[in-house]
Amino acid sequence: MTTPVCTSASNAATRVLPYPSFTSYVKARQPVLLRTARSLTANPSDAEDLLQTALAKTYVAWERIEDHRALDGYVRRALLNTRTSQWRKRKVDEFACEELPEPEGVTAGDPADQQALHDAMWRAITKLPARQRAMVVLRYYEDLSEAQTAEVLGVSVGTVKSAVSRALGKLREDPELEPVR
Repeated sequence: MTTPVCTSASNAATRVLPYPSFTSYVKARQPVLLRTARSLTANPSDAEDLLQTALAKTYVAWERIEDHRALDGYVRRALLNTRTSQWRKRKVDEFACEELPEPEGVTAGDPADQQALHDAMWRAITKLPARQRAMVVLRYYEDLSEAQTAEVLGVSVGTVKSAVSRALGKLREDPELEPVR
């Protein structure tokens, strides 16, 4: 006895799932269920894999699920149980050792020196004109992009680029920041 093997993509594409209601459920609820899966994992790719595994388990049990109005709860429970199983099976790469491994060449530095540098930087920034100061703070302290900074301040991206460039030039010339260089 031989087992039929699908040899072309067209055969797979014409295959009909025995549960059309499952297909419509997945199409309708996938975004919501994916958000739930993302809340259980740190990586979006892992969340997609987790949801796919939970949906596969749901598909296998489709005939046994009596109340199809409670499918979301069933799938969420499958997500949680699958994630818990993955967590329990994960490989632990931690082990006890006599000395803590510290990266070589990286020193934290004196906190007082770091605070002095921080204060000197803020004094130098306060010397900038208000518009340049706002752009530097938004770009480098608030970590906004040039486009976001331009939108917040109601100016063009080119204006942000040129003003930030001039501001950084002034900061490079500030005598208080000389020890940093």
